[in-house]
Amino acid sequence: MSEDRQTRRYPQNLQGVLQLAVEAGSAAEGPAPPEPMSEERKTWLREALTELCKGQMDEVEQMKQCLAVLCKEGSERERGGEEEREDDDEDDERETAFEMLSELCENLDNARDLMTLGGLELCVSQYLNHAQSGLRWRAAQLIASCAQNMPQLQFHLLSIGALPKLLQLTDSDPNPTVRVKALYAVSCLVREQEAGLQAFLSHDGFSVLMRGMQSENEKLRTKSAFLLLNLLTSHPEQKDTLVAMGMVQQLVSVLRTPHSPVHEHVLGALCCLVEDFPQGLKDCRNPALGLEELLRQRSKELQGKEESQEELDFCERLRVMCFSGQQPDDTGMDR
Repeated sequence: MSEDRQTRRYPQNLQGVLQLAVEAGSAAEGPAPPEPMSEERKTWLREALTELCKGQMDEVEQMKQCLAVLCKEGSERERGGEEEREDDDEDDERETAFEMLSELCENLDNARDLMTLGGLELCVSQYLNHAQSGLRWRAAQLIASCAQNMPQLQFHLLSIGALPKLLQLTDSDPNPTVRVKALYAVSCLVREQEAGLQAFLSHDGFSVLMRGMQSENEKLRTKSAFLLLNLLTSHPEQKDTLVAMGMVQQLVSVLRTPHSPVHEHVLGALCCLVEDFPQGLKDCRNPALGLEELLRQRSKELQGKEESQEELDFCERLRVMCFSGQQPDDTGMDR
C-alpha cells in the first residue's frame, strides 16, 4: 500500500479533482471502509480547491473588466455612423473584450455569471444593433456561446427579446458574417427548445430560413437548410405549415442552382416533407416541377463519389418515395 501511495499521481485540473471525489464517494459505498486520508493528500486537496476557487474568481473579474469596456459609450462617435470611425482603438478593445467573453463562456458557470452580471442584456440592447458590424457579429456569437444547451440562459434571452433581433439580422444585415453568426445564435435558441420554437414560429422564422437558402452567401444558404432539416426532423408536426407556404417548390428551385453543400440538406428536408405526408408528396409529384428527372440526373452525378454518399442516399430515398409508389425499407436508403 505504501508503494501505491508513492506512485499515486494527483490530478492537475478540475476534471481530475471531480474524478477523485467520485472515486472517494464510490469507495465509501463499498463493503470495506475507506482508508484515512493522509496529511499529504489533505494538503494537496486543500491547495487544489483554493487554486480552483481563485481561478474561478479571476475569471469573474475578467468578465467584469470586459463588461466595463463594453459599457463605455463613446456617444459622439456612435452617432457618426460606421463611415466616420474616429477611434479604431476603442473598437479593437471592444472586439477583444467580446472574444475573451466568448472564450470564458464556454464554461457553463461563467455563462451563468455573465447573465447575472447583465452581460446578455447589454448584448441584446446595445450591440446587436451596433453601427460596427464587427461588434454586431461578436455579440451574436457570444449569445450563441451562452445559449448552447443551457435552458436557463435560453429562457432569459427569449424573455429579453433576443430572437426577433437575431432573425432580423439573419434576414437583412448588410454584412454576411453578421447574418451567419446571427443564424447560429437563432439555432442555439430554437433547437431542442419548445419555447424557442414557438417564438421562432411567431416571428415567421421559416420564411427567414427560406430567404436564407436563396441568398448568395453560401454559408448562410447551407446553415439555413441545415436548421430547416433539423427542425423538421425534431418537429414533423410543422410539415403542414411549411408545405402551405410553398416550401416544396422553393426547395426544388434551390436544387436547380449550381451544385453545393446546401443540396444535401435540401434533399433531406424534402424527404421529411414527403414522408407520411400526402400533400408534400403531391407537391413533389407535380409534373411542372420536373423533380423526377432532376433526381435521376443528380443520382447519376453523385454515383461513385464517396464524399457525397449521404446526399446520394437522400436523393435515392426521395426518388423512391415520390416516384416508385413505395417507401424505402431499413436496408435501403432510409437514414
